[in-house]
Amino acid sequence: MILELNRQGLGVSAIARQTGLDRKTVRKYLERGLEAPVYGPREPGERLALRFRSYLTERLEAFPGLSGRRLHREIRAMGYEGAYSTLTEYLRLIRPAVPRQFERRFETEPGQQAQVDFAEFQVGFSSEPGALRKVWLFSMVLGHSRWLWGRFCPNQTLETVMRCHIAAFTAMGGACAEILYDRMKTAVIGEDAAGIVTYNGSLVALLAHYGSAPRACQPYRAKSCPLRRHWFKPNGRRARLNGRSGMCGRTSFLGAASATWTT
Repeated sequence: MILELNRQGLGVSAIARQTGLDRKTVRKYLERGLEAPVYGPREPGERLALRFRSYLTERLEAFPGLSGRRLHREIRAMGYEGAYSTLTEYLRLIRPAVPRQFERRFETEPGQQAQVDFAEFQVGFSSEPGALRKVWLFSMVLGHSRWLWGRFCPNQTLETVMRCHIAAFTAMGGACAEILYDRMKTAVIGEDAAGIVTYNGSLVALLAHYGSAPRACQPYRAKSCPLRRHWFKPNGRRARLNGRSGMCGRTSFLGAASATWTT
């Protein structure tokens, strides 16, 4: 390539820029009338001796989960003096693929359960430029059909929670046998050593009026509340309203907060 570029009229500096070689290297090969050798990258397996490759293959066939650090210690005891990165490159080529784990879709019987949760949004108001305010999105999702009801709220007080429940029950034309909560403070007051959960009395009375009852997710076990927070996710730190950043007038937002939708 160097000689060909030179025959086309390129000087030493131009050839060096095009080939990425030092000018002294270009000049040397031009003076000798030789082309610079081109070395391709070696395959990762070629950097390991055959005995190491055979050993690693056998170990991973027997125990696919062995770590690179463990295998590095083992082959070092066998005389391996190469780099750890060389080993990991080779392990990526020969390690058996881990079968993907599939989870069964969570469903309940019709009318059995609904899940309630709040999603947090950071919203900017045009009346307070540069300031972000926290608003909440109450959502109720049916465990069988995934029917959803939601409403923006300025807080998570008990009054707000109860009003949202009444509105959701009205929209769905009834109530489920139980409502599942992710340990929200307005629903779950506490739990004793025996695991008996104490619920907010006012909320219990409201649910009883509709023929329903509360149930709490298991603490620190997200899969016991599988539908929570999957429906509404802010984009970054700012809410996305109608595809735009959550910057709006306070009056217009509070108007939107009282509006509801279902899916």
